[in-house]
Amino acid sequence: MHPNALLDLSCELLRAVLQLDSPADSVVSAFFRKHKALGQRERHALAETAYAVLRQRPLLQHFAQSGSGPTERRLAILAWQGNSTFLRGALSEQEKQWLEQVQAMDKSGLPAKLRHCLPEWLAKPLLERLGEEQFWLLAESMNEQAPLDLRVNTLKIKREEAQEILKAANIDAQLTPFSPMGLRVHGKPALNKLDIFTGGSIEVQDEGSQLLALMLDAKRGEMVVDFCAGAGGKTLALGSAMRNTGRLYAFDVSGHRLASLKPRLARSGLSNVYPAQISHERDERIKRLSGKIDRVLVDAPCSGLGTLRRNPDLKWRQSLHAIQELQAKQTAILASAARLLKSGGRLVYATCSLLDAENEEIAQAFEAAHPQFKRLAADEVLAKAHVEGAQALTENGYLRLWPHRHQTDGFFAAVWERQ
Repeated sequence: MHPNALLDLSCELLRAVLQLDSPADSVVSAFFRKHKALGQRERHALAETAYAVLRQRPLLQHFAQSGSGPTERRLAILAWQGNSTFLRGALSEQEKQWLEQVQAMDKSGLPAKLRHCLPEWLAKPLLERLGEEQFWLLAESMNEQAPLDLRVNTLKIKREEAQEILKAANIDAQLTPFSPMGLRVHGKPALNKLDIFTGGSIEVQDEGSQLLALMLDAKRGEMVVDFCAGAGGKTLALGSAMRNTGRLYAFDVSGHRLASLKPRLARSGLSNVYPAQISHERDERIKRLSGKIDRVLVDAPCSGLGTLRRNPDLKWRQSLHAIQELQAKQTAILASAARLLKSGGRLVYATCSLLDAENEEIAQAFEAAHPQFKRLAADEVLAKAHVEGAQALTENGYLRLWPHRHQTDGFFAAVWERQ
């Protein structure tokens, strides 16, 4: 494709993405369905340029003011993630000079909001929580691309065996430092074309998400509930831990998300999973199972702010008001899920949020209202699950994962046992 044509397409995609009225990944997917003739490199350049703009929108908008031409074109030029020589073929001499001037600027003296590229309502609590040094390390890490983590389905294959198979396919997969069933890949290889993927021996799942499944410690023959199953990444990990025995209920209010579980479930070889759409957290299906369940995982609906490396649009689409609405939902869901557990049962509450408001505050309020639940120390739970370096993953008895410290998505989890 001619450089001018590809840059024009980048502008078109940016116009759609920057409306911020839908998740960026769905907008990008819809765009590529519309432009089916695009090659893999062209898709990569367009998608990553759009995500680069979302990550650093305030900074790039600041620099774009000094240029000329349509705003989307200036943003695309500044954020371009394709071949730089190819890009120059689409630029006028004036644009080339402008780009060189911007790239040569010292950015260290710019206002903080232009350097951390976070909305103030999010930057303020994170700065207070972490302190100056750690905050800036976090901000820098969230403006980078995340690696691709894989979970090995140990029902079908050993981790080292999966690593060798990927190596034979010219994919360098390293062992994840914490999860005993994880592999980490840099870049975006076409995994969906490999037999190891289509046969269900590996699944895409962030290492932090894998640790949540390990914390539940689901056993053979138990009754287990994944209360907010979504597309089922943790459901599949739990089913594997149960060695395909017992009953594993995958509940979610979204039939669309549960539908995404079906092909993954078919690949996995699991037959102990029972997906079920519920109308709300007080659904009759929940009431019928009250007091009968051994283990419950509540990966609650949340802001998703721990996933900004993958979903940078969330920081512009979320708000303080939305967080407050989520808190009410999280509180109600956790209380309802707790009713399922029998005496001695284990409950795990988790989010992929960075904010205390969705994490510690919810957990502490639950404990105050439910004295029959005793909190377990997260580091001890992780150590028993054969997680290396468990103490480095916890704060004040909770699991607390940070992108800049642990190279995972941001995750929180609290673990309780019903007395």
